[in-house]
Amino acid sequence: MGHLVVLAQNGGSIRGTVKTKDGKPAEFVNVAIVGGKSAQVDTKGNYVLKDLRAGRYTLIASYVGLGEQKREIVINEGENQTQDFILLENNQQLEEVVVNGGRTNKFSVKKTTTAAKMPLGNLENPQIYTTIPKTLLTEQMVTEFSLSLKNSPGVYKLQNNRGINSDGASFYAMRGFRTEAAFVDGVPSQTNGEIEPANIERVELIKGPSGTLFGGAVVSFGGLINIVTKKPLDTLGGEVNYTTGSYGLNRVSADIYGPVNNEKKLFFRLNTAYQNQNSFQDAGFKRSFFIAPTVEYRSSDRLNISLTASFYSLEGTSPATIFLNRVRPYIATTPEELNFNWKRSFTSNDLVMKNPTVNIKGQINYKLSDNWNSQTIYSANSRRSNGFYLYSFLRGATSDEMLERNVSLQNTENTATDLQQNFIGDFKVLGLRNRMVIGLDYLNQTINNDNSPYIVFDNVSGLNPSDANYTKISKSAVESRLAASTAAPTKNNTKSNIYSIYASDVLNLTDRLMGMLSLRVDRFENRGTINQATATLVANSKYMQTAVSPKFGLVYQILPDRISLFGNYMNGFANVPPTTQTAPNVSGTFKPQHANQYEGGVKMDLFQGKLSFTASYYDISVSNMTRPEEINVGGQNYVITVQNGTQKSKGVELELIANPIEGLNIIAGYGYNDSKLTKSTTALEGRRPASAGPATLVNSWISYAFQKGTIKGLGIGAGANYIGDHKSGNSATTGVFTLPSYTLVTATVFYDKPKYRIGLKVDNLTDELYFTGQGTLTAQPPRTVVAGLTLKF
Repeated sequence: MGHLVVLAQNGGSIRGTVKTKDGKPAEFVNVAIVGGKSAQVDTKGNYVLKDLRAGRYTLIASYVGLGEQKREIVINEGENQTQDFILLENNQQLEEVVVNGGRTNKFSVKKTTTAAKMPLGNLENPQIYTTIPKTLLTEQMVTEFSLSLKNSPGVYKLQNNRGINSDGASFYAMRGFRTEAAFVDGVPSQTNGEIEPANIERVELIKGPSGTLFGGAVVSFGGLINIVTKKPLDTLGGEVNYTTGSYGLNRVSADIYGPVNNEKKLFFRLNTAYQNQNSFQDAGFKRSFFIAPTVEYRSSDRLNISLTASFYSLEGTSPATIFLNRVRPYIATTPEELNFNWKRSFTSNDLVMKNPTVNIKGQINYKLSDNWNSQTIYSANSRRSNGFYLYSFLRGATSDEMLERNVSLQNTENTATDLQQNFIGDFKVLGLRNRMVIGLDYLNQTINNDNSPYIVFDNVSGLNPSDANYTKISKSAVESRLAASTAAPTKNNTKSNIYSIYASDVLNLTDRLMGMLSLRVDRFENRGTINQATATLVANSKYMQTAVSPKFGLVYQILPDRISLFGNYMNGFANVPPTTQTAPNVSGTFKPQHANQYEGGVKMDLFQGKLSFTASYYDISVSNMTRPEEINVGGQNYVITVQNGTQKSKGVELELIANPIEGLNIIAGYGYNDSKLTKSTTALEGRRPASAGPATLVNSWISYAFQKGTIKGLGIGAGANYIGDHKSGNSATTGVFTLPSYTLVTATVFYDKPKYRIGLKVDNLTDELYFTGQGTLTAQPPRTVVAGLTLKF
């Protein structure tokens, strides 16, 4: 964290610029007089402190762990003095400048240009977002991406990675809707597998329907999850880490960065990681390799070009997921009532799924003028599923003892190519400041499937450990069964294009009152699905839709740069394919589905950044949902699909990030969500959807590191996450299957020095038995221990 400290008695005025070492404006930085006024550096790097009495001043510009810049100045009565600062770090390293004697709120990193697609401070933005920085991931020794999200209010892991096409990544519930981590550096970048944490600078969770700026192809109505990757730095350095732990965990990672030439115009960064770990169950494993090279060319203060690539190879077994019965009332209504041995996996280690993912991104930033910048982005994403997918089903008519094991051999590839052109401006009209982004977006997506049919392999007892069928499943046995199947495989390909134009303007009506007005027009063209076996177009697969998505917001800063009230109206949308209706003369063409959110709340950034607090209430209404309905035409009954379904999701979110004393950092969050299908099928209407997750979620983390003496760098940390009851199954047909509430406790101890770091962590300290699922249940790991050593250079 960067720091700029201005120590003064009172006097005159001080103004100037604050820039990073590489000459970029240090936007979002706070400049203040200790115990007095403060100002935020604007997008051009300017700051001003006004209405000060004459006197002597000590100005200090510093960066934690590096040297200080000190100046002694005297301001006479009424004098306006200019003082410019050049920080010791570059723009990527700079997160904020806190006016203080060295204490930093290292977990409060609200600097982001993703949420608004333009530079906009957190207290100026009418939308809620949470950022999870790499400093927190390091302290918590995160080796699995999903563990990072436990630091965000109102987020719950619904589903483990299953590795299959379109529905294989880990899914999360956010504001009552299912979402996935589908963005990398602000562009669509999905995976059929997992996300490697080695290259993460921070995780951004942008809350609520966000179709106006991000479209509807990969954005949930609950929000989106964006991964910000590590960027090249202008100093040579890096680190190497080895981590080991429970269930055979072995992980090696490296991060190397620095300039390539003496002129310091060409820079690089390389992140790589290898990880191998077994399951806590009797079979199962995951093995992965990741490498991400990045180069950046800073031609001048006007032109910057970067190229990033990441290659991720993941292979492992399917998680031990059990699907709940869907056609009769539940017999067991909780995992405890099933009475299974959750250490059993019902799989074999030779039934392997491979999920390689490739992301490539090029970006050109060009400063057109003092007021306008051009941002051109090209990205390509490729992800595959190649291997065996296995799951179990509770299908017994009168008992839940028997598990039907189903398996398929998957061979799919998904690609996405995205082109964006953004023009970002900061200018005045009639004396009023405008910050604007105007953008064009083209997204091409393809899906290629060459999958075997799903077959029933066998039925095995979930209660009898001596069932002879249990160990009969293997790669050779499955291949023999697939070869004998007469069911049709799935061989098809689908292509779609999306053309979008959007604009967003933030207008300063006064110094304290800001309004946001945004609009997107989105044209979706599905070119259809081709059945490769017959070389024919699948019925109703070719269609086109146009969506219009507005967004409005107001912000009033009660105390400038300290407390703001905000309100927003936000829209999200999803394209809905046509269907063939069973009744004559009934249209099967539909409109896009829409979600409209109204939200209001307060944001605080107090005590020179040591206390960050956000509270909000949101209300989301979804319309144009499809549902079946029975009608009578000519004396005959038909079940058709209609588009008048609705859903309501409302709730409260609170987030606190505090640094009350030097070395002590606190995170606390609370989320409550009330989600209901207000118009749906008889079986679902009035009920909470399984995709909404638990209604109540609480997260916390507190850590302390000694700052002085021989034990400087020694620290401890602990956190707890409370997850309320979750209705994994909820319908009038089946009843309710409840995953019980639980509390997870994590603890760590570490010794962090400039040249090395040693850490020890325990997850699930109290050894809770807990589950995730949506219409399913998957047992999660018991107590695990992780130890790591990092060498820095």
